[in-house]
Amino acid sequence: MFLRLLPILGITFIDIFGFSMLLPLLPFFVKHFGATDIVVGWVAATYSISQLFAGPLWGNVSDRIGRKTVLIVSQVGATIGWTMLGFAPSIVWVFIARAVEGFSGGNIGVTQAYIGDLVEPAQRGRAFALLGAAFSAGFVFGPALAAWLSTAYGFSTPFFVAAGLQALTLVLTIVLLPDSRKGATEEAKNAATPRDIVVALADKRVAPVLWLRLVYVLGMYGWFSAMALILQAQLGWGPGQTGSVFAIFGIFQVILQLTTVGRTTDKLGNRRTTNIGFALCLIAFSLVPFATSLPVAIAMLIFFGVGISFENAAFPALVSDFSPDDRRGTVLGVVSGLDSLAGFLMPPLVTGVLGAFGVTPAIAIVIGLIFAALVIGIMQARNGTPIPAPATAQ
Repeated sequence: MFLRLLPILGITFIDIFGFSMLLPLLPFFVKHFGATDIVVGWVAATYSISQLFAGPLWGNVSDRIGRKTVLIVSQVGATIGWTMLGFAPSIVWVFIARAVEGFSGGNIGVTQAYIGDLVEPAQRGRAFALLGAAFSAGFVFGPALAAWLSTAYGFSTPFFVAAGLQALTLVLTIVLLPDSRKGATEEAKNAATPRDIVVALADKRVAPVLWLRLVYVLGMYGWFSAMALILQAQLGWGPGQTGSVFAIFGIFQVILQLTTVGRTTDKLGNRRTTNIGFALCLIAFSLVPFATSLPVAIAMLIFFGVGISFENAAFPALVSDFSPDDRRGTVLGVVSGLDSLAGFLMPPLVTGVLGAFGVTPAIAIVIGLIFAALVIGIMQARNGTPIPAPATAQ
């Protein structure tokens, strides 16, 4: 299985390596133009609202013309977006660059669909754990490199390096990656239409897990949009320290994904593992108001690292379990759309509350949403929602 997935794992690693360079820098880069905390949230929201339209579209297109073609389009757009960001002379330019990259995006959902195409249902938990390890490995090097480059050469340099990495990913995709949907002419005839994107949200078979996903990512996007600002407010950390934390966090997640997460998912199942991830994230966020010293901050990050590692492996596999084979790309595209909706709504809200009222009220929003996801997840596990048939007729 590993050898079959190696090309997509390698491409994912390089892709995330470039993307992760942005995370510790974006809040400080935006505030470099004299912007307030809430503007940091709106920049993040701009990327997400663009992906809100692009995610379901690219997922649907990938069902029709192949995952590889959509990944290529996504990588071209990301290369352009990163280059624009490196040349950004004003905050308006930053907004435009993030919109360009967001609209050409959707590659994460397509990558997950690609894994779902190649791997049997019984092995998807372990396969997504490998994908999570490649994802996390990108986080090991990207933030640390970004912190060093920005300190030594200024904000623009990491963005140009990220653009170069995206261009490398584009070449590797064209040369190395086979198309998992190539030749599937009968499936193409039955591929989902744009109307099915809306229908999926009302479909009794897939809607429960989609609504669960929405509640969860509302909380997570609230946290990620404010994380760097919260660490700065609580501990006085700047881009260098934040980048180092992201790098250590990535190493921790790689170890978890390779040694623990896959086995746990195989043993407990995707549903139970997902709920465990919710619980661990809830503990982590409950510690945030008290994380004004390094030991508490480390404990918070450990609980969060374990929790999100479980989620990154189990939740995509859970969604794949509930997705008919001929609509998997569309359903995972809908998942990306829900993620983007959360990414549009939550960053301005949480960063706005953070700037106006402080850390505790801001993190309380995140805690409430993750607690709701845990309750919903437990209720769905008890109800035993059935998994749909492998394919549906049009």
